[in-house]
Amino acid sequence: MWYSIIAIWTIASIYGLWLLFKKAGREGWEAAVPFYREFVMAKLTGRPTWWIALLLVPIVNIFIFYALYLDLLRSFGKRRFWETVVAVLLPFIFLPLWGHDAEVKYLGVANSDAFRSKYPYTKSVLREWADAIVFATVAATLIRGFLLEAYMIPTGSMERRLLIGDFLFVSKLNYGPRVPITPLAFPFAHHTMPITGGKAYSEWIQLPYKRLPGFQELKRNDVVVFNLPTEADPPYSRPVDKRENYIKRAVGVPGDKVEMRKGELLVNGKDSYDSNDLQRAYLIYTDGSGLNLQQLVDKRIDYAKDPADGLPFAEPYLLYVTGEEIADIATWSNVKEILPYDNSGSAFPHSPSEKWDYHNFGPIIIPKKGDVVQLTSQNLPLYDRIIRVYEANSLENRADGIYVNNLKTDSYEIKMNYYWMMGDNRDNSADSREFGFVPEDHIVGKALFTWMSYDVDGTFLTKIRWNRIFKGIK
Repeated sequence: MWYSIIAIWTIASIYGLWLLFKKAGREGWEAAVPFYREFVMAKLTGRPTWWIALLLVPIVNIFIFYALYLDLLRSFGKRRFWETVVAVLLPFIFLPLWGHDAEVKYLGVANSDAFRSKYPYTKSVLREWADAIVFATVAATLIRGFLLEAYMIPTGSMERRLLIGDFLFVSKLNYGPRVPITPLAFPFAHHTMPITGGKAYSEWIQLPYKRLPGFQELKRNDVVVFNLPTEADPPYSRPVDKRENYIKRAVGVPGDKVEMRKGELLVNGKDSYDSNDLQRAYLIYTDGSGLNLQQLVDKRIDYAKDPADGLPFAEPYLLYVTGEEIADIATWSNVKEILPYDNSGSAFPHSPSEKWDYHNFGPIIIPKKGDVVQLTSQNLPLYDRIIRVYEANSLENRADGIYVNNLKTDSYEIKMNYYWMMGDNRDNSADSREFGFVPEDHIVGKALFTWMSYDVDGTFLTKIRWNRIFKGIK
């Protein structure tokens, strides 16, 4: 349903611009081509065409787009306050209306002396820029907070489904927009101020968790952006909505039984999410000649790197690859042996009584709101963070029993839904196997599609992964 709403919103807005472009003597289709559309806007309004390069700069691009957009409206005589407001908030309605209105005509290049002389305007250039910045900030804040937010993939934990350098749109509407918990914050910054590095928010006001109605429930195997739960702890101690954003697959939803056996994920006793895109870790032994680093780069194969120089560790090489890729590597003439990598790192709840690792853990029942769980000294590590950190209770395991909020008890009622998040790059992902359950108040939104993809290892002509632009996420 939400995809249909986005499509209608976008198509109607572009259709309105199409009509306005034609009135200005341009071809209508130019309004539908990203970047070229803004280039045409610059030509129609008299702004420098080199501004288009700034559309690639995060945050700056928002102000550049709205400056061009509002200039274009001025070129059509739309410069009153209410016209600016509706053009920013309701473009899918008013752009088509103005496009069909015979009285709305292209008046000329808004940023020219001839235009200012013919159509005098009381606002100074400084005031016009101030208006554009204010409207851009308000519009972007509302859109980012309640509708859509852009997100960039910084690590390979979701390879091959999501690649490093993918830029995504994340929907806040699918699961319901979360009302800001920490509303006093610097625009466009998440938790840290650019340049200065200080906090980009104030904790003077902290609102209780509230989520507006959404279009769907979070479903098993959805790709989800959420706040990292461990940043509730020192040294960060950040509010819920200011914790670092992570993106993983929700392999377990409330009530599910999750376990892993020899690296295979089971949910409710059955094989869980599987795909040709899933990556696993392998140790590669050669005949002594070593692997060709450029070959790994060319094939976009993820490998364990030495932090000092970014090169692979000495043999055996640790690679993170799909089943198809490891079959290809097995055919390389200098590869002599391939062994699955046994990741024996301690897994949640990191308890001496539960010697679980990344390949073998569980079964764990994902807590559901309203569940009453029995508390024992053995299972307390599973629920410790839920009771203390996420649901803000005191918890003590005394000699005579367990105390919650200084009351002795052998049970606890769960107050929120929880989820189990894992990366598709199974052996190279910091996920619920490390930090445990993810509370529902940490859920940011659902990943929808890739709007841009930048390959840092690509050549000049292949830096942009064109085949990934507007690719949906499954």
